[in-house]
Order: sequence, then structure tokens, then C-alpha cells
Amino acid sequence: MAGVNKVILIGNLGKDPEKRVTGNGQTVCRFSIATSSQWNDTNGQRQERTEWHRIVVWGKQADTCAQYLSKGRPVYVEGRLQTSEWNDKEGHKRYTTEVIAERVQFLGSRDQSTGSSPRDQSHDREPMPGFADDAAAGTTEDVPF
Repeated sequence: MAGVNKVILIGNLGKDPEKRVTGNGQTVCRFSIATSSQWNDTNGQRQERTEWHRIVVWGKQADTCAQYLSKGRPVYVEGRLQTSEWNDKEGHKRYTTEVIAERVQFLGSRDQSTGSSPRDQSHDREPMPGFADDAAAGTTEDVPF
């Protein structure tokens, strides 16, 4: 039986996104969003926990995110979890888990972000189409749209 790897997050950007182009010409945009949950502990005291999520966006959607997203901006992200491992400078094995975004939708009004970038003034707030899993892997040549 096939498994399911689906993540849906709504949160706010912690800083402006970072965009780069890979060696094979694919555009990738990375940013982190914060999600918070609140509850009352056993003493009735209000508690809050904030989780940070690393987001990776590929292709045309990456260009759009880099152009219009900014620190503080609310965003909806749909995607899948991917864990990578590597060895650090001391040879210790390290891991990181990221959300490979298949759909990103900008939320809120134009003045909700804390950034003052002019890019925030021109976005139309339409949802962006998702990309096939091949787009996340960096190959978009065969995608029919």
C-alpha cells in the first residue's frame, strides 16, 4: 500500500525569502514560516509554543515567492516532508527536515507584512498552481503546464 506524505501549514515568514539558481538552471526559493499553538496548562496558565518550518519552492512558483513574499507575511503552504542528511565539518551526521512546497498561497492584506518592499504592493493574491513532484526534484521539462 502506498503511503501519504502531505503537509499543510499556515504561518508567517520569519525573514525575507532567499532565491538562487542551481547549476542546472532551476530556480529554488527557501524561507521559514512560524506556526504557533496555544493551550492552558494544568494550572490554568496560558502557554504558547512556536514551531519553525523550512520551506523549499521550485520553478516559476519560486520566482513568484521570492518576488512577493517578505518577512511577517502570512502564507498557506501545501507540500510534502523531505529529510536530508549530511556530515558536518567534524564528520558528525546531521539531518534537516524541509517541506517541499507544491502549492503556496499568499494570505492577508497587502499591508500585513512587516516588510516595506515595493514588491508587496503589486501582488494580486491569486493562488499559485501546484507543481508535480518532478518540479520539486528540479526537472520541469516534461510538466504539461
